Amino acid sequence: MNRTLLLFIVDFLFLNLIALTRWERAEPARPREAPVNEIAANAVSKDQDLVETMRESLADEQLARQALERKLASSDSTLALRERTLGQLSADSQKLTAQLVDAQRAKADLAARYEAQQQESALARSQLEQLQKDLEDRRAEAERQRLALAALEKQRMDAQAQIDRLSVAVQVGEHEKELLSAKAAELELQVQAERQERAKVEQATTQLAQGVGQLAEKSGELTKEIRDYRPVPPNVLFDDFLRNRVGASLSVSRKGLIGSINRDKQAQTLLVSDGAQVYALMEVEDTPFSLKEIGADWEQFTARLGTAADAASTASKLEFLKADPRVVVIPVPAAQVAALGVKVYPIATDPFRFPKALLISGGAGYGELGFQLDPSHRGYVRVDNRLLKRLVGDFAPSRGDLVLSQAGEILGIMVNGDYCLLLGDFGAQASVVPGGAITDQHTGALIDSLSSQIQLMPQELQ
Repeated sequence: MNRTLLLFIVDFLFLNLIALTRWERAEPARPREAPVNEIAANAVSKDQDLVETMRESLADEQLARQALERKLASSDSTLALRERTLGQLSADSQKLTAQLVDAQRAKADLAARYEAQQQESALARSQLEQLQKDLEDRRAEAERQRLALAALEKQRMDAQAQIDRLSVAVQVGEHEKELLSAKAAELELQVQAERQERAKVEQATTQLAQGVGQLAEKSGELTKEIRDYRPVPPNVLFDDFLRNRVGASLSVSRKGLIGSINRDKQAQTLLVSDGAQVYALMEVEDTPFSLKEIGADWEQFTARLGTAADAASTASKLEFLKADPRVVVIPVPAAQVAALGVKVYPIATDPFRFPKALLISGGAGYGELGFQLDPSHRGYVRVDNRLLKRLVGDFAPSRGDLVLSQAGEILGIMVNGDYCLLLGDFGAQASVVPGGAITDQHTGALIDSLSSQIQLMPQELQ
């Protein structure tokens, strides 16, 4: 039992005993005595001293108990405060431990990224050094060929001078033949010999001229090869794009519950060629057909290239590529290409000749960015958004952005914010022919089929 409670019970019983005791009955009846003097009246009896002592003891015991209770309450509050402090310290220790683990993980991640960046930088430097070395070798070869060309030119000039001297000699011989008829036979032989010599000289001159022409042709090829390995400045590429882009107008319509439903799209595109056919290149969202909605059969479809609204500008058909149905092309015949009067961009035959490419975002901005192969997704390259150097405009890579190589060739088109489809095969898996009645082409089922195909692609390519 608690000591404080025991003391409280003892005190309570003692107070009840004092209160319930009839002290007047316990005292025997005393006879009336004569009045005592003042000193005897004020004297304290033995019983009264005992009661007073017990009352003082009880008061002291109550004070001691109250002090003990206050001390116990203070101890309990101090103990509770210490327990709360200990719990807070334990929680803070766990939080610090978790923060330390996260910091160590972040440090390891940063170290890995730094190491990868260092490796990529070293590889780029080694490739650049190799290209510079090849360029110096080609320049040295061009200088040697230039010196050889100069030597051949000198030989040609010497031969021409000799021809001139022989011509003078022939004229003198003919004059002497007329003057010295007696020596005609001898002079005739001399003239024939001189003519033979002249023929030999002319033959040598012809061979020399052919050698000079071949050397000039090789020099031109070498100059072209050096030019092909020299990146074109981004400003020049973007200016070339602005001057050669072609406008495209596409629209579809069908009957709705209330009136008709019309959808028009205006796009800016480029003409590209695979060597056999010229195409106008677009992304499907630049057309009225959207792979993000439930397909519905359209009844009318028109497509035009350029600004002229005549039959010559009408597109023959709209094709969805096998490589990725989000990329669509419009075949452009030679006569229409000539009428548009714009540059036809070739497809990059060596897309990895340069480590960077130029991304053009809707004609409103452009920037340089790096790209790399992804072995798990052949036919696509992954662009490095972190290294995007925006030259004009504030934008991020998105679907439909064109990607040009630094040689001015078409590299590909963005299918999302991270991946670019490399162009090379323009084989079509489906097409829609413009016309005033296209219900029988079942465009709704076609769009649903293409949308399902996109959904089956890996998540990072969607």
